Amino acid sequence: MNTGNFYVQPLGLLRGCSDFETSFRRVAGCGLYFSALKIIRRLGAEVSCEIVSVVEWECYLEKQPDTEARELRKLLQNIERVRPAIEFQNGLNLNWDRPVLQGVLNVTPDSFSDGGSFDDVEKSLSHAKQMLSSGADIIDVGGETTKPGAVTVSEGMEEERVLPVIKKLKALNCLISIDSRKPGVMRAALGAGAQIINDVSALEYDPESIHVAKDAEVPVILMHAQGTPENMQDDPTYDHAVLDIYDYLKARIDHCVTAGIRKENIIVDPGIGFGKTVDHNLQILANISLFHSLGVPLLIGVSRKSFIGKITGETEPDKRVSGSIAAAQHCIEQGVQIVRVHDVEETRKAISVYRSIIRQTDTI
Repeated sequence: MNTGNFYVQPLGLLRGCSDFETSFRRVAGCGLYFSALKIIRRLGAEVSCEIVSVVEWECYLEKQPDTEARELRKLLQNIERVRPAIEFQNGLNLNWDRPVLQGVLNVTPDSFSDGGSFDDVEKSLSHAKQMLSSGADIIDVGGETTKPGAVTVSEGMEEERVLPVIKKLKALNCLISIDSRKPGVMRAALGAGAQIINDVSALEYDPESIHVAKDAEVPVILMHAQGTPENMQDDPTYDHAVLDIYDYLKARIDHCVTAGIRKENIIVDPGIGFGKTVDHNLQILANISLFHSLGVPLLIGVSRKSFIGKITGETEPDKRVSGSIAAAQHCIEQGVQIVRVHDVEETRKAISVYRSIIRQTDTI
């Protein structure tokens, strides 16, 4: 009998519950706790939900068929599983004890927000230094815009744009991610000093990409995108946006692990704005805690995106800072480990205030 797919989403997220761990459980071993779980069952077009408190969890499982109980236990284990620190050869690491800021460095003439602003090596290096001094943990270097309607550029052109910048950044001893979907660019960027692959196609654009990631043994960010940049915003449709995206990312994780990539090296990104309407984006953000049951760190890129402008009425991307910070802060409160941002200093300051507040939760 087909019982459908199961999903488990932690609910009632809050901080400062360390004295009440029989009533709460932890997300990813960090200081974020949850008091209940939403059990989602999907069978064809039918989606049903029920909410179970942490206190009632074991009793609930005892009433389920064995195969279903095993699947639900596995999903809970994924939520609670401590995300291992990622250590790099230059002595830097990502250990998830605080939100990680990935600063955007587009060395392109046509990116949606800052196209042409940093398409010169010295301007790029200066901006990267500014982001690092403002609190960026990772500099994400991209040489091909993937905004809606964008046209693919050649590997050679992309390499000409990113490699000189990466070589300069390497001397700063910082973490560098290469934002590319092309295996040749990935390989060349890693050789020049990049340590992380950030692929908007989740290593699907070219079959060779997965071998590059496996052989290099570096972290890889798998992002969901419906369609290609040329057509992704024409008419994005889903049966159920959140669950469809979850299923896709789960399948990509499983495929990568089977291909030899360590799960500890996988990070996932639901791909806000990539083949999604405003409502799709909001549904993902409202349910972002569901993605913890994939068992890997989460990255969200909401910075300056058009859905923020459609909500606020702000047409200029660089004037969407407040909306970007609000969305990023929501994700951090839901336990997202990495936020990809243009406005590093402003985001870091907002996070600093938030973290200062939550450190006081056990003072009464």
